[in-house]
Amino acid sequence: MKSSECQYMKFFSKDKQRCLADKVRVADRFFDRLVGLMFTKEMVGYDGLLIKYCTSIHTFFMLQTIDVLFLDNNFVVQKIIRNMKPWRVSAIYFRSTQVLELSKGTIGDDVNVGDKLEIS
Repeated sequence: MKSSECQYMKFFSKDKQRCLADKVRVADRFFDRLVGLMFTKEMVGYDGLLIKYCTSIHTFFMLQTIDVLFLDNNFVVQKIIRNMKPWRVSAIYFRSTQVLELSKGTIGDDVNVGDKLEIS
């Protein structure tokens, strides 16, 4: 994704108690969704990746451990995976339509399945 074409969003936990990610890159095109965070050691210039049209992920060729939120169209949390290591595959979450990938340790106990995330 060219930097001039990047879309960014900001995600907050319910009731805007805490900012989960200040600058989230949106992957909504085929190639951006395909590559995701593969071959990256860390997210530089952004702190999360929102993969649209997604019900399952893998961490093949990833060089970092991530926290993962599976979300529906309304940004309601359907599943949480904390500390997903490289070379893993998630289950398919049919209620999910998008996935928010964050740096390891980002998702605390204040985020639960059923919570609606706020965006700006």
